[in-house]
Amino acid sequence: MSNDIDVFKSNPLVAGGLFDRFMDSTKKLVGGGSSSRRISLKGSRFRLIVGGEQISVSKEDTMNVIVVDAANVARTYYEGTYDPEKVSRPMCWSHDTNMPAPEVPADQRQATHCAKCPMNVKGSGQGNSRACRFSQRMAVMLEGELDKVYQLQIPAASIFGQADGNKMPLQAYAKYLAEHKTPIQAVVTAMYFDENSESPKLFFKPARMVDAEETEALMGHIDGEEVKKAITLTVSQSDRGDAPAPDNAKVVGKAAGVMIEDPEEEEAPKPAKAAPVAAVDDGDEVEEPKVVAKKAKAEPQKEGKLADLMADWDDE
Repeated sequence: MSNDIDVFKSNPLVAGGLFDRFMDSTKKLVGGGSSSRRISLKGSRFRLIVGGEQISVSKEDTMNVIVVDAANVARTYYEGTYDPEKVSRPMCWSHDTNMPAPEVPADQRQATHCAKCPMNVKGSGQGNSRACRFSQRMAVMLEGELDKVYQLQIPAASIFGQADGNKMPLQAYAKYLAEHKTPIQAVVTAMYFDENSESPKLFFKPARMVDAEETEALMGHIDGEEVKKAITLTVSQSDRGDAPAPDNAKVVGKAAGVMIEDPEEEEAPKPAKAAPVAAVDDGDEVEEPKVVAKKAKAEPQKEGKLADLMADWDDE
């Protein structure tokens, strides 16, 4: 067989880039479509996952990244109680948090609009939480590892909420940067865990400005396929729950590919009693985000150079 491959590869009709293109098609048939590199938050530790395998666990509670791109906030609803040993697929999902995605089968839709959905009611999930959970995907580079892009899925408790001094959930952090007329790509972002939260919960703050080398790497990745894969939420329209899947994995994807997610990505504290409906709990309950957000009571922010922004974040 190896000789046949060598002959095929040396054929001038399929030489060079065309051979690579053929191999890309083959990889899609294997089940491509997911980001091969991810950052898991399991156990409130930063874990690097490559090809579905955990390759390292950080001993630090802070990780510095450069955000390359981000998706909109999404929703997913999993039927039944959360079981990390059981493969499951989302029953319903939304790309915009307003209504079920067009590809959700009619018999799986829980409501016509998310705001009216019974799975969006407090108490439908574990404790006082909602069974349908918010999350947001980002594509990031690690500080000092600029040749790779990682997917990072942010749970709801790390997205919404007001800032408490330097402790900022993602939306509050983004608003802070916007007030300083600073895109998130212009800074190295420090992510760190809330030590008072029983489940993984992140805060964000600027660590420093990106340098020329980091900017060049950012521009090289921005329109790349890995970034698109990292921020895209796609869910299978076929084989709903019947097809085999990798051990300890949750399968989501689209007809032309399969995306693998760690089912413990949004690890939840164990409740005293199993809730009637809950699949993946992403931590502390947060209020439903409003269309028109109320401004947080905070000190007036200074507009100006990025150096002024850094001065505002003196932790000493």
